[in-house]
Amino acid sequence: MTVQTRLKPPFRAEHVGSFLRPQRLIEAARAHKAGKLDEAGFAKVQDDCVREIVAFQENLGLRSITDGEFRRRGWSAGFIDSVEGFGLRDGTLGFRTETQIVGVAASPYAKSKLRRKHRIVADDYKFLKTAVKKGTPKVTVASPPVMHYFLGPKSYETSVYKDREAFFADLVKIYQDEVADLAAEGCTYLQLDDTALPCNCDDKARHDVVARGEDPDELTRTYAKLVNASIAKKPTSMTVGIHLCRGNLKGAWMAEGGYDPIADVLFNQVNVDGYFLEYDTDRAGDFKPLRFVPKGKVVILGLVSTKTPALESKDELKRRIDAAAKYCPLDQLALSPQCGFSSGGGSGQVVDETATKKKLELIVEVAREVWGSA
Repeated sequence: MTVQTRLKPPFRAEHVGSFLRPQRLIEAARAHKAGKLDEAGFAKVQDDCVREIVAFQENLGLRSITDGEFRRRGWSAGFIDSVEGFGLRDGTLGFRTETQIVGVAASPYAKSKLRRKHRIVADDYKFLKTAVKKGTPKVTVASPPVMHYFLGPKSYETSVYKDREAFFADLVKIYQDEVADLAAEGCTYLQLDDTALPCNCDDKARHDVVARGEDPDELTRTYAKLVNASIAKKPTSMTVGIHLCRGNLKGAWMAEGGYDPIADVLFNQVNVDGYFLEYDTDRAGDFKPLRFVPKGKVVILGLVSTKTPALESKDELKRRIDAAAKYCPLDQLALSPQCGFSSGGGSGQVVDETATKKKLELIVEVAREVWGSA
């Protein structure tokens, strides 16, 4: 078949968004927190580091360009830190490796009425746009279901919100306001980072959902409506992708299981343009759920791992792309890492800058050989 070059995102060679923080950025963040570096000084270090990571991506031939998430503590902190009313509680899902549980994921809950204190990522995008010389600036933000799934009924105080619908209504307004601000800044590529829907594929997690009095399949349908409402007023010029992540804390993860329990709803009821799916290990299951993908939508196969510095085989990546194409047309597929390279923010990440470069070079090279362009 003839595969056409994609003129708009998602592109053939993609990435999820976060990059390893430079040491001077980490040190500046610590100095700023300790009151030893003022706001202007910290902002200058951030600006310089963002310009460098933009150039890094452009030099690799990537067409979607992020700021590396360099202005936030972690992947979801940009949202949580910008919204008044959140507290943190331990959820039920722990991070694990092949041999042990390494920690419990803290999750946000509404301890008071939620209100956007200031723009969440629109200012980040405004600067990013000025730094990008070639390519399409992409901004990432935590997805709305993340604010509910890991605590369920405990994701809000009943003295603050009478029910889930009231809680969701305030969440939707916050997202709609942010999307409007992004649109006003000219943003054409938004990515929602979602750990809720993929964790709802895990048998243990689904059992926990039932034990707390909820129906996991009802949650999947409800989350589709929640995402749709949150982006309902976006302009037609804005592409929206959703990244499904099972956790990526220094090589550890939160959940496993194929996409079968959510696939039909995910692909046919969530109104996004592209799906960034983890497929770097057998924990994500096989490609059969891709049979539900309708025409016009793109699946970005996360075949390259950010949990290990080991470089994947080009031939193996091509073989797996061919396997996925049995269920979803090749023209509707793309390639990326399974997650960001530094979603946790700080030092001690598993994949260093050298390995990051090699993996992204591999993705670009494979994309050009498979689809004719990155």
